[in-house]
Amino acid sequence: MRAVLSGMGVALPPSAVQDELWEGFFARHYAGGRSGLARRIFANSGVVTRQAAVSPLLEDVSSWSTERRMRRYQDEAVPLGRAAVERALADAGLAASELGLFAVCSCTGYATPGLDILLARDMDMSPNVQRLFVGHMGCYAALPGLGTVSDFVTARARPALLLCAELTSLHIQPAGTGAADVQQIVSHALFSDAAAAAVLTPGGAGYAVREIAAVTDTTTAGHMTWEVTDLGFRMGLSPQVPSVLAAHVRALVDDLLGRHRLTIGEVDGWAVHPGGPKILDVVQERLGLDDAALTASREVLSAYGNCSSATVLLEVEALRRRARPPRRIVVLAFGPGLTLYGALLEFSTVAE
Repeated sequence: MRAVLSGMGVALPPSAVQDELWEGFFARHYAGGRSGLARRIFANSGVVTRQAAVSPLLEDVSSWSTERRMRRYQDEAVPLGRAAVERALADAGLAASELGLFAVCSCTGYATPGLDILLARDMDMSPNVQRLFVGHMGCYAALPGLGTVSDFVTARARPALLLCAELTSLHIQPAGTGAADVQQIVSHALFSDAAAAAVLTPGGAGYAVREIAAVTDTTTAGHMTWEVTDLGFRMGLSPQVPSVLAAHVRALVDDLLGRHRLTIGEVDGWAVHPGGPKILDVVQERLGLDDAALTASREVLSAYGNCSSATVLLEVEALRRRARPPRRIVVLAFGPGLTLYGALLEFSTVAE
């Protein structure tokens, strides 16, 4: 029995134009010696619009304590996550009470009781529903989450739901100096907010989760960090990240596909986490893909920004909603470790 992606739902906070975010907040935030560099980073980010549950155009959170940010996270993430879950369940034609497992991925906020408990309560999930919270894995968290949820569905023959909810807008940092501040500028130019949910069921028509694969290069663990500070969570993002991905991504994809005797040429859908334009360029070059292969990835970056763990689900949803959806989708995501994760999804009918 295969675990099949039978429904998806997306919920987005209010959108803002990248240029307006720059002119209305970040130009002032980075006034002085960093202004020219910051302007170039924002202009070259590949982002045109993105979302913010807590918009810097309305509220400057850069001086907020971590406690204040976490309280606001709960206020914003619960209704956003609920909207995504409701849409995914409706798409799958299921009631919340039918779920056997409810898994939540988030690296941008913590509280207990968390989203898994509060949403299970508010949405009348069964008191017997099993819950899992995946925290601080960063941008690739959706794929180990998807692997765990699909394993549950396969083993227990019960539906499950994965929710990725990220509010990166809560973690704008004070302007500083040095290389670390450049990394903050890059993250402030890219990151965005979103919630995306996926329902998996035993069998049926939809994209079956065929394989999950991962590789971690611990020699580069310091290249990407997400540190809890007194002023929220601070991103560390080395400019060497694309070169590390270049060294590993081809072998990861070849291994992922080779387990099913497939080649890159037999994949007609690609959902590559858009950690930035350079990362997409590196993946495209190492895999030998044409421009059309990464259209969905670049369009998601342009329209939504980097929404951390929710991003690849946004891309899968975009691919499955095409007039001619792909038969096979390879999903790739990257994050702290440095870790690369891949998933193979393949469309199956009820008969299969």
